[in-house]
Amino acid sequence: MRAVTFQGTGKVQVDTVDDPTIEETTDVVIRVTSTAICGSDLHLYDGFVPEMRKGDILGHEFMGEIVAVGSGVSKHKVGDRVLVPFNIACGQCAFCRMDAFSLCDSTNPDHEKVEAMYGQSGGGMFGYSHLFGGYAGGQAELVRVPHADVGLLAVPESLPDEKVLFLTDIFPTGYQAVEQIGTGPGDIVAVWGAGPVGQFAVRSALMLGAERVFSLDFEKGRLALAREAGAETIDLSEQDSYASLMELTGGKLPNRCVDAVGMEAHGASVIGNVYDRVKTTLMMETDRPNALRDAIMCCRKGGAVSIPGVYAGLVDKFPIGAAFGKGLMLRGGQTNTRAYMDRLLKRIEAGEIDPSVIITHRGTLEDGPSFYESFRDRRSECVKCVMTP
Repeated sequence: MRAVTFQGTGKVQVDTVDDPTIEETTDVVIRVTSTAICGSDLHLYDGFVPEMRKGDILGHEFMGEIVAVGSGVSKHKVGDRVLVPFNIACGQCAFCRMDAFSLCDSTNPDHEKVEAMYGQSGGGMFGYSHLFGGYAGGQAELVRVPHADVGLLAVPESLPDEKVLFLTDIFPTGYQAVEQIGTGPGDIVAVWGAGPVGQFAVRSALMLGAERVFSLDFEKGRLALAREAGAETIDLSEQDSYASLMELTGGKLPNRCVDAVGMEAHGASVIGNVYDRVKTTLMMETDRPNALRDAIMCCRKGGAVSIPGVYAGLVDKFPIGAAFGKGLMLRGGQTNTRAYMDRLLKRIEAGEIDPSVIITHRGTLEDGPSFYESFRDRRSECVKCVMTP
């Protein structure tokens, strides 16, 4: 089969690789019909996540049709059209039983590596390094899916791939980001980053009844897309985040803030940007937390900050004093994708949201290398790339 493979920092290519097969009785193999590049794939592409190996198959946002079924699978059959959550969950451990699927105790065979970094490990993920299981990803023609009865969601034929594909990751990620900090009527929400996750955080906050939602970014094209959804926008290339939010909220500031950027953030401060880039280059810090610092400083006292943006290791100049002094709640973590897929599918079916509006680039797997480059370097015009094998 053909697949997009990692070849080293800043380089991917399309290779012919072995087809996957059923390895466990609970596996299925799917023929991929649509797959996408996620913002967190760029962290792999840019070399910020360790334990990537040459030839690893990338991708964790994908869907398709089942072509082979293990003898232990009871809920799905050959021919079913299914969505695949990016996290791999066993369905039996204590965390899975409380719908914390990203924290699964059983699906990361590389757990000892993560435990050395974090103290404990979450579950495995498709296409996301040998820190998280080394599972082959979904930017391919075929994929082996473990624990099929736990993760897979069958979807109606009436909905095209583009309307439902993002239920595999970024739509639930944006939704969890605002839900986990209690967003609801009367809240003022600010979302740093108008990329794919930021777009869904904006839309989810509005669906949950937020009174006002602000989108902050440096890219005019992405800000325009957030405005179309109903957000008020702040162009960080021209405006200061704190001063703008103070003015626009009459001095109240947002009480719900979301860092939808993560470890490769850059800020308006030249000194701060240089400081973080030098320190990451020298491996004196692994992540650049500009957006997180900004969200903490701009959050109203007694409020909450959500962190759906991916962080991998250590950050410097973290404003813990501001978080403590203002009594802020901080929530983060990988998305418990499967816990949200059914309810968000209902919102799509009801016409409350059309996730396909964020797609800017369409192509095939052969376009993968150029799409990675565009997604990294042309952020204002390239919001989301979708590929069909």
